[in-house]
Amino acid sequence: MAKIVEKNSIKIGKEAVVILPLKEWKKIEELLDEWEDFIRYNRAISDPENQKLIPLRKVKRKLNLR
Repeated sequence: MAKIVEKNSIKIGKEAVVILPLKEWKKIEELLDEWEDFIRYNRAISDPENQKLIPLRKVKRKLNLR
């Protein structure tokens, strides 16, 4: 059962909860997704295995460029 504890504060059981408009929650979800992508990108570029250099001629050959 939900009850209002203070102005703008609600508890369900013993847990305090936050109620947001769906539009605001979508913005938060999007920011969290972007942050997760940022963290994955930073881990990938900081991994020494991902820092090997490939000669330009090999890149061109793989991409079928002349």
